[in-house]
Amino acid sequence: MAGDGHFRVLLRMNIHPGMEREFEETWHRVGAVITGHPANLGQWLSRSQDEEGVYYVMSDWVDEARFREFEHSDEHLQHRTRLHPYRSSGSMVTMRVRYAMVGAGADR
Repeated sequence: MAGDGHFRVLLRMNIHPGMEREFEETWHRVGAVITGHPANLGQWLSRSQDEEGVYYVMSDWVDEARFREFEHSDEHLQHRTRLHPYRSSGSMVTMRVRYAMVGAGADR
């Protein structure tokens, strides 16, 4: 794929020490709020191998306008409220996918 790809959001979250497992379980339980939105293409939770208590959430959306609509919705506010107690800090960056290439190992 080349050109104007989908809209991607990358969150970086620092989780309070000792709360990592609860955070992961809560994120998984409430994730349907995101993936159930018709404009969401998927989301992924990753734990840093280099920084203790650091997680990344990547989510893909059909376009920025639909993401921003969701970002300001009551459903998103409820989702954030459930995850907030685990976070000590966080940041967000947004981007547009320019190229996507599937690796040979994806067939396995």
